[in-house]
Parts: sequence; C-alpha cells; structure tokens
Amino acid sequence: MYFLMCAIMFVWGFDYVVVKNALYVLDPLTLVFFKYLLALFLVLAIRLKAEKGPLFKKKDVGLFIVCAIFGDILYHFSEYTAMSYMQVSLITIILCFVPVMSIAIERVMYKRRTSAKVVIGAFVCIFGVALIIGIDWDILLRGRLIGYLLAFACVALWNTYNFITAALHERYTTITLTLNQLICTCLLLCPYVLFNIEKLPEFTPVLIGRLLYLGLASAGAGFLIQVRSLLVLGPTVSALFSNFLPVTTTFFGWLFLGEIIAPIQFVGGAIVVAAGFYVIREKGKQPKTLRK
Repeated sequence: MYFLMCAIMFVWGFDYVVVKNALYVLDPLTLVFFKYLLALFLVLAIRLKAEKGPLFKKKDVGLFIVCAIFGDILYHFSEYTAMSYMQVSLITIILCFVPVMSIAIERVMYKRRTSAKVVIGAFVCIFGVALIIGIDWDILLRGRLIGYLLAFACVALWNTYNFITAALHERYTTITLTLNQLICTCLLLCPYVLFNIEKLPEFTPVLIGRLLYLGLASAGAGFLIQVRSLLVLGPTVSALFSNFLPVTTTFFGWLFLGEIIAPIQFVGGAIVVAAGFYVIREKGKQPKTLRK
C-alpha cells in the first residue's frame, strides 16, 4: 500500500503536466467534464460489481449538488485557470495550506480545540507561504496575483467540500458517495459542454490519450488506491502522502514544462510541505476528546 500511494503521487504530479497541455485546446470546464465522465464509467462499473441498493436519498440531493459545485467544478476551474498565471509547482505548494485552514474552520465554526504543536505548525506553514508570495511581490500586479488568489480559492473550496462530504460519509459508502458526486458534476457541466459543442477541437489521438490518462489513471485508479489506503493505512497516514505532491509536481514541471522556481520559493515550499506534514501528523495523534 505504501508503494501504491507513492506511485499515485507521481501519477498525480504528472497530472498537472497533462492538464496544462490539454488546456491549450480545451477550456477548464470542458476538460473537467470529460475527465469526470471517464471516471464516472469506471466508478459505476465498480459500484455495480461491489455494491447494491439505492444510490441516494432525496434529502441529500442538495448536498451532493453543493459538493459537485464546490469540490469538483469551482475547485478545478480555479486550479486549472491558475495554471495560466503561475507554475504548477507553486499551486500544489499553496494547496498544502488546506489542513491549516481546516484547523481554523474547526476552531471557529465547530469550537474544536487543538494542541499547541498543531497551532505552531500552522503558523510555520503560513510563514512558508509568505516567503513564496513575498519573492513575487514585484510581479504580482502583472497577473500572478490572480493565480495566487485562485490557488487560495482552491484551498477554501476544498475545505468546504471536505466538511460537507464528511457529513454525507455517515450515510454512504465511499464508492456510492463518489459516484453520486461524479454524476452531479457531469450533469451540471453537460449543458455547458453542449452549448459550446461547436467550439470543441478535433479529438486527436494525443488529446484522447491525455483525457484517458486524466479520467482513468489519475481520477479512476487514483480514487481506488486512495480509498484502499484509507482502509489499510488509515486517514492520517493517507493524508500525509498528499504533502509530497509538490515534490513530484515540481520535478515534472521542471522536466516537461521548463518551470523553475526561485531559491527562496523553494525554501518556502519546503517549509510549507514540512509544516503541513507535521500538522497532519500531530492532528492525527490528538485524542478524540481534544478534537471535539
């Protein structure tokens, strides 16, 4: 399982390279539609074989729609659009800020306490982000500010998605929950794609290959490995692997996209990744009574 989780970090790191190249011919929302449509077929096949029973309860339809809008459509639109303004490596580093915002949300909205070590780790993470943005101060007004705003929007959107999904997890299995969100995402994006169908490019073998990679390898296989990891390794250990994503993304961005980040940004990124790793680990050690 450790080997598979390490492998999927490379798959997801290369995902950004594939997406950035695909965005030259497809707009962000159209790309999300085809990526999730392919993943939908895979997860549907798994669900038909592994589980039975109704897909959803009527009272939860609204929550599934909200999850699809925040966690899939708006999140990926912001993430993919940010790629036009900044390096993919910087985007993934900013996304390591997710657990820090999660702690703040839990404290403000749910009155959950946390340990001093976690709070210190969160502030160190903020310092690392400040280093990354500070070096770009001279070019923020030339477009990169939009990229950073979109990246931080992803952090907020993903946290919103996580807290809503956590409530739904009490009533649905992971496969059924994911399938419902995939269905909602595809249905919501279908009118947009049909309205812009004349603008769709020619689906060349290269483009088809990229979509297959994104839909089946990244979204499909990635989902299966992640779900299995939650069972075998547990949620805390599984979450720690995501903090290695900036490493693989930076490597592939340098190798295939020629992206280079400044030395001080590299230091800031290392601080963010290490602090995020520490925050998740320490938070996982806290007893349930402390988290409530």
